[in-house]
Amino acid sequence: EWLTRLPEGISTLQAAAIGTAGFTAMLSVLALEHGGVTPHSGEVLVTGANGGAGSVAIALLAGLGYRVVASTGRMNEADYLRALGAAEIIDRATLSGPGQPMQAPRWAGAVDSVGSHTLVNVLAQTIYGGTVAAFGLAQGVDLPATVIPFITRAVTLAGVDSVNAPSTLRDKAYARLATDLDMAKLARATQVAQLSEVPAFAARILQGQVQGRVVIDVNA
Repeated sequence: EWLTRLPEGISTLQAAAIGTAGFTAMLSVLALEHGGVTPHSGEVLVTGANGGAGSVAIALLAGLGYRVVASTGRMNEADYLRALGAAEIIDRATLSGPGQPMQAPRWAGAVDSVGSHTLVNVLAQTIYGGTVAAFGLAQGVDLPATVIPFITRAVTLAGVDSVNAPSTLRDKAYARLATDLDMAKLARATQVAQLSEVPAFAARILQGQVQGRVVIDVNA
């Protein structure tokens, strides 16, 4: 009951590239749709944009017609994010510090992998009735927020979990990945490495130097 049948059109290499990160990104997109966010609602923000989940989220949302704004600490990699479909790139520093509980509304929706002050600021900048899908804690597990965005702008904070998601939701997510994810963009965001390279890639990941996804070919 823990297994999900691979849909037609997704190879095993592509499934490995999607991985937990891409699956979580698709769950986040489903959460935005469930909250009523459409391409006509306004801009959608993706934080942690250069990571695996962020990269896939950008590709998915752009392919569905959303105007995607990517938040990153690596502004020198803006071309990579634009190639995935981001319409605008902003520095994560504009979101990472303590902010006011209510700020100028901008985001119809957001996919957040950062948490802490970044998530608080995203919520404070979400428009009336918007939805923020959150699954990460790269900045921290704390949430130093107020209830004001929820009770004055009817903002929804949707938690996204990839571990215990029921099989019906898993099947739906992978079916959507098969139809909605541009596999050329997935390939653009994926590196294939050998098992012997894992220590080197692990060190680079911890230093924030790896884009997108790394697939380890255990047979190489």
